[in-house]
Amino acid sequence: MPSTSLPDCAGAILQAFAARDTALTNIPVIQPAAPFLDMAGEALRRRIFMTESETGESLCLRPEFTIPVCRHHIENNAGTPKRYAYCGMVFRQARDDGASEFFQAGIEDLGSADFAKADARAIADAFGILRECLPESPLAVTLGDQNLFEAVVGALGLPGGWQKRLIHAFGNQKRLETLLDALARPQPVGGLDRRVAGFLADGDEAGLIAHIDETMQATGYSTNASRSPEEIARRLKEKLALSVTSLDAEALHALTTFLSLDIGLDQASAALTGFAEKFGLDIGSAIAAFENRIVAIAASGVAVSDITYRAAFGRPLDYYTGLVFEITEAGPRAALLAGGGRYDRLLTLLGASGHIPAVGFSLWLDRIERAGSQAEDIR
Repeated sequence: MPSTSLPDCAGAILQAFAARDTALTNIPVIQPAAPFLDMAGEALRRRIFMTESETGESLCLRPEFTIPVCRHHIENNAGTPKRYAYCGMVFRQARDDGASEFFQAGIEDLGSADFAKADARAIADAFGILRECLPESPLAVTLGDQNLFEAVVGALGLPGGWQKRLIHAFGNQKRLETLLDALARPQPVGGLDRRVAGFLADGDEAGLIAHIDETMQATGYSTNASRSPEEIARRLKEKLALSVTSLDAEALHALTTFLSLDIGLDQASAALTGFAEKFGLDIGSAIAAFENRIVAIAASGVAVSDITYRAAFGRPLDYYTGLVFEITEAGPRAALLAGGGRYDRLLTLLGASGHIPAVGFSLWLDRIERAGSQAEDIR
């Protein structure tokens, strides 16, 4: 069973947080489950430890800190910009190395209007703190950008439904490959009720809605507990439209070419500009924002040439909207030590009255501790 005592590296990390003008925040272990189930993503949802209150409210053990820190900010009507730090245990059903309780620490930077500077500061802080904790361990930084991927998908002119599918799959290589295969070789929808298929083929939306409503009434389905007939009809129409959508060879080549980019960040601007020109895609504003971030990263003191840009790289949380990054040990072990990104829509979804841009990162303390011990053993 994992120790409930903070790892030795926690002291140095907390000192680093204090030196970086952050407010250390205490987040309760028991949390309402709904925000995590709605916004965190499937990879985390299936690992949450669930429970219930006496009144039947769904609760969970704290699986991560970003969502509760944002809720804390909203509930306390805190002004922005504001930087929060946290340090504590999170609870997830067993991960790759077998632990279901482990310590995380991190910084959430809320409300900064200078996106490039805030992104660069998140990377620089995460890298700098790891460097202070692991002065002799080689580190590797990988960066992705969901905003760039969305710009490419949008420029290809795909239907909105397909754009949503691809964007939702960003960072999940297996899922993306499945979707690209479906775009290359569309398959008709099968298994539809004969009458439903007939209404869809005739474009008779009113008839389809009436048929669905009649079926729901006959089978005892309550529209209070499930989707309405109108919503079911809309989804069936969308599914049918998506099933017959194909991407021409040139557009498919453009998308796969983009996703194959895996280069040093110092070469990324030129590569992206060349890619856009080759395929005639209007993604100049997304590239400009990407370049502004590179300039800010260089100004923060992190060597841009030491960062890898991977166009297909994402992180398994649904709330990310732009920058995503991870820092690992370099070499064959490649243990994940830090990860983060930008999540500009999250606070609005959680109930904030106005738009609050946000970026942050988490550190895995047990892995940092283990990496330090291994470095000591090597010496």
